[in-house]
Amino acid sequence: QVQLVESGGGLVQPGGSLRLSCVADELALDYYSIGWFRQAPGKEREGVSCFSAWDHSTHYADSVKGRFIISRDSAANAFWLQMNNLKFEDTAVYYCAASYEIRTSGQAMCTMASQTLPYWGQGTQVTVSS
Repeated sequence: QVQLVESGGGLVQPGGSLRLSCVADELALDYYSIGWFRQAPGKEREGVSCFSAWDHSTHYADSVKGRFIISRDSAANAFWLQMNNLKFEDTAVYYCAASYEIRTSGQAMCTMASQTLPYWGQGTQVTVSS
């Protein structure tokens, strides 16, 4: 599978901000549904924010709504997750993902099994600590 390349994770204080980047060299992102997922130790994977290229809908998990923003730049062939007002519970490994096959909403994409999404980033650690 083609992998996406992530960057931007790190250590940040509560209330701070980070911007995660996901670059796809071979994917025309205008035609791909994209999303960000996270997983903390002892917890199940959570869909943070997903955008469907099928119906152009955007979904945010309730826990991040109003704080996180997903965006895309077709010219740069990349997409980002802007994270503001970070909280302790945002600490996790964050993964970007993409799929050409999805014919569902962004909300549905954020609940899909990992095996359903063919393209994944390598993961980047976000740690929120005082």
